[in-house]
Amino acid sequence: MTNLIGDMARSFGLPPLKRAAGVITRRLPIPQPLLMVGPGASARLGQAIGAFAHRKILVVTDAVIAGLGVMKPMLDAIAAGGTACVVFDQVTPDAPIPMIEQGIALFRKQACDAIVAFGGGSAMDAAKAIGLAAANDKHPRELAGYFKGLHGPVPIYAVPTTAGTGSEVTVAAVVCDPADNRKLVIADTRIVPRMAALDPCLMTGLPAPITAATGMDALTHAVEAYIGLWSTEFTDRMALAAVAMIYRNLPLAFADGEDLAAREQMALASTFAGLAFTRANVGNVHAIAHQLGGRYHTHHGLANAIMLGPVLRFCAEAIPAKLAVLALRAGVGRPGEPEAELAQKFLDSVAALNRSLGIPRQLDALREQDIPELAKAACWEADTNYPVPRVMSQEACRALLREVLPETAKRRSAARRKPTPTKAPARKAPAGR
Repeated sequence: MTNLIGDMARSFGLPPLKRAAGVITRRLPIPQPLLMVGPGASARLGQAIGAFAHRKILVVTDAVIAGLGVMKPMLDAIAAGGTACVVFDQVTPDAPIPMIEQGIALFRKQACDAIVAFGGGSAMDAAKAIGLAAANDKHPRELAGYFKGLHGPVPIYAVPTTAGTGSEVTVAAVVCDPADNRKLVIADTRIVPRMAALDPCLMTGLPAPITAATGMDALTHAVEAYIGLWSTEFTDRMALAAVAMIYRNLPLAFADGEDLAAREQMALASTFAGLAFTRANVGNVHAIAHQLGGRYHTHHGLANAIMLGPVLRFCAEAIPAKLAVLALRAGVGRPGEPEAELAQKFLDSVAALNRSLGIPRQLDALREQDIPELAKAACWEADTNYPVPRVMSQEACRALLREVLPETAKRRSAARRKPTPTKAPARKAPAGR
């Protein structure tokens, strides 16, 4: 379907196609998982899974989580229900395809009939890709796009350990193809987990920088879902609730990682944002962030956090009313203030929130020589997939990327683009002198 969308877009123009796609997203049935929320939710999920009489469950996680022992309450509850588990703890950041292939091989060898994703976004993306690839006997690359598999996966359950991706409720899995340093999106409504546990106890040990990056990831999901052209009454409600919860609770969770109430609220906010963007989609921030992640392996939440401010300023003239509403829901403006002032207050608040969380303004890994290729790929992704409120030209995208160049690289870039003054030709001496 992705190739079809791209071909149609090039042939008939993007606006009509995106309007048609927006109609489809409003009508497409998207399942929502049963959620268990609160301290101990992961163990309660294990009890519920144990009642389903699966033969053997593949638990997809990473080595750090496996070593911490935080999965034990859930695993014990599943075992008490008479179900066996095999743990695949090889997940690495960005869910690279070679790692996913290992997971598929273990899933088949162990004859598993269900999957539990336990971890951050990479674990959940890997679990979805493993399940769909195994069900269709296809390589993960062949599943990139929309509904590329004939069969749905075995039941998938999710236990997020970060509050950011919202992957526990989304139709997408983002994987990395190290062969060409790019990210691929696998989208299918059947990969939405059946059940998920939002357990704040699992998030208390997160380092402050990860809390910040994942929290800003959730904020980006909510904001892009709200300002995009496919938003609905439902997605607006979810997105605005997420924005309000993040502005209230992210600073608290960042300052005190043991604050269970703030952690729980952030987990819910991430899920609400996931419910919003899985139907309303994302936008230019994600189009750029995916390229930065593919090229430099930048943490996705960090890339979103760095690019959110510049992209919102770029879009501001197209969405002043929506930015004003965001300011009110974020608590940075008062009802009755002029729309333009409220819009500016929200833009300023994003920069202030980043500063308070220690998010850098620049991306140290970014290189000037990579910008043209990054901009070309980001614009293609946005043009063929996302209902953005303002279309980025490649020139505009290059300018946005240059905003986040490291200062030394920014100065060199500006010097290279500055026209060199032309010397006036020397005058010839008059004849006879």
